[in-house]
Amino acid sequence: MNIAVKPVSPDLHESFVTLLIELHAFYNQPPTASPDEIRAHLLENLLQQPGLCLPVAVGKDHQVLGFAALVLMHSLVDASPAYRRQCLLKELYVRSSCRGAGVGKRLMQWSADYAVRAGCGRMDWNVRATNLRGITFYNSLGGHLVEDRLSFRLSSQALEQLAKGQGLT
Repeated sequence: MNIAVKPVSPDLHESFVTLLIELHAFYNQPPTASPDEIRAHLLENLLQQPGLCLPVAVGKDHQVLGFAALVLMHSLVDASPAYRRQCLLKELYVRSSCRGAGVGKRLMQWSADYAVRAGCGRMDWNVRATNLRGITFYNSLGGHLVEDRLSFRLSSQALEQLAKGQGLT
């Protein structure tokens, strides 16, 4: 498959919106946002967010086949030159009809090159524990499970309660 990876450009926005709609449906059953809301979110928020890099994999038909969302940051823990800068892969998503065709590998290669060129000593990401195909894919690239880390989240009500100081002892 002929795949080009590059930062998303205005001529790819509509194709990217189509992929974001698929991503939204993947995580939200039933979907909770309309295509117009997803389009507005891309244009008004994601593309305007400083420091967010959105590379897309584009096929020969000029359609977006997958994307990554990357953020560069500095470590608070390790100031050594080799590890002081790191890359967070916030999302990697490949169109369901294109999985297994090398799209994810090309996006990960581009992301790794981006991180190395930015002086990063590591790249981190999360994967759902139930996503066995994703875990196998990441292992095949040389990624490894960070066994001493767990992900935590505060969602809307708990976030609002904590912000108000409720529940603090």
